[in-house]
Amino acid sequence: MRVAILSDSHDNLPNLKRALSFIVKQKIKILLHCGDVCKPETVRELEKNFNGRIYIAMGNVDLGFYHQKLKKGRSKKTRIFEDFGKIRVNNLKIAFCHNPDLARRLSRTKKYDFVFYGHSHKPFLEKTNNCFLANPGNIEGTFYKSTFAILDTKEKKLELKILEKL
Repeated sequence: MRVAILSDSHDNLPNLKRALSFIVKQKIKILLHCGDVCKPETVRELEKNFNGRIYIAMGNVDLGFYHQKLKKGRSKKTRIFEDFGKIRVNNLKIAFCHNPDLARRLSRTKKYDFVFYGHSHKPFLEKTNNCFLANPGNIEGTFYKSTFAILDTKEKKLELKILEKL
């Protein structure tokens, strides 16, 4: 099974739709978003353009005013986590959050095979204590190119996708 990992979309709907189009064509059924989705309307776009399960960790821009609206406006296929989320796919334990410091702490617990995070907008990958710590970059395209990641859970392989090359 493959899992799409996105972060920091910051309401950039054209880039988000382009990434989702690729993800849907790949028949991916699980999407993790590592925060800074921003407006509830962007969550609705995620739900409208992706038929699988959606898991979102709240980011620093999602907190405050939008927090309750994000939680209220979602469908049953979307689950929103305040600090970090965790799922299990094909016996892989996966955690995801927005905060890089929290992600590093989670990766050191030895409880997870993969920990994903956002916030910095910069793609990153490192392996520590048999846990892969990774940032898929950002969908918005600010500071760095617009990127996201695809995890093949069977092969335990992570692939970075550059939006402009799709």
